[in-house]
Amino acid sequence: MIELPSIDEAEGCIQCQLGSKLVLFVTGHCHWMCDYCPLSENRREIDFMYANERRVHIGDWSAVLEEARAMNATGTGITGGDPMMAAERSMEACRLLKEEFGPNHHIHLYTSIPFKPEVAQQLADSGLDEIRFHLLKLDYQRYVPTMQACRDAGIYVGIELPCEPDQSERLHELIEEMKNGPALFLNLNELEITVGNFDNMEVRGFNLSSEITAGAEGSGELARSLHAKVTPDYGFMVKYCTASYKDSGQLRRRFLRRGEHTISPHEQLTEDGTILFGAIFCASEDAQTWMDELQQQTGIPEQFIFHDPSMDRIEIPLMLAEEISEVVDAPVAMIEIHPTYERLEVSMVWLNDLRP
Repeated sequence: MIELPSIDEAEGCIQCQLGSKLVLFVTGHCHWMCDYCPLSENRREIDFMYANERRVHIGDWSAVLEEARAMNATGTGITGGDPMMAAERSMEACRLLKEEFGPNHHIHLYTSIPFKPEVAQQLADSGLDEIRFHLLKLDYQRYVPTMQACRDAGIYVGIELPCEPDQSERLHELIEEMKNGPALFLNLNELEITVGNFDNMEVRGFNLSSEITAGAEGSGELARSLHAKVTPDYGFMVKYCTASYKDSGQLRRRFLRRGEHTISPHEQLTEDGTILFGAIFCASEDAQTWMDELQQQTGIPEQFIFHDPSMDRIEIPLMLAEEISEVVDAPVAMIEIHPTYERLEVSMVWLNDLRP
């Protein structure tokens, strides 16, 4: 069960639950190589940048801003790898995002580095609103000076950790250590078993909690027990986020938001955050003739017809495609895509027997 947002919750969490934050992956580099790291091989330890699912060249801030505008982002989450492995790049991102979208564009950043306290003011000056520390080896005291410096600089400070089922004793100790300290929240994420960490999780004896989630067995139960232990006099709040919610909740809402702001007249947005449309497949040299005939025969406005030469198809509303599929002398299909920059195709259903 997922809790609804509460008034004392971190702003970064609230906006993520709305799906309104740009996810800015600034680098795949990280010092630590944690065995539970969920990053895929095409991102791990590689100096790439991604704005949501869109790969961008390092320093191509115009593409980053374009992606933020495409989803009408209310904020940005800076992630990696470890963004503090590319600290100057991360701070440049903060400055440019604030310049473009104004002071209310909320920016949070994840790091596992207990950096020098003087860097905290530099982060604050760049526009960073919130920072989340991943405690390596659950060593809380090592991070206290850095967290306190961030608090003193006016940054909202928290801790975010995967809830490892075999670290129950240490996590219960951590709850007590954090009492009335510099961290204002503790986010516990259900430990995920992914393609990137499967072998390591198997070595540690972790199994999936069910067939419909990537969560590790026992992680959720531990998180709920920790959550129940913390009362208001501890001085921080606890949030638990399941693996399935991150995928089907936050990601779906972000897709819906981007779809709503980029959808074309011939497309329709589904409840799952995907886009549907119909397609007539034809050679590029015949496309204009086909489009002219479609308009003449159906009366559909030209705004509802789109030629995609890269796919050799004419895109039209799905309802029209279904109506004409049996009378058109060409392959007709229903196409489903993600509303991402690359428009990843997730399904195709043929509507007649003339498939190529």
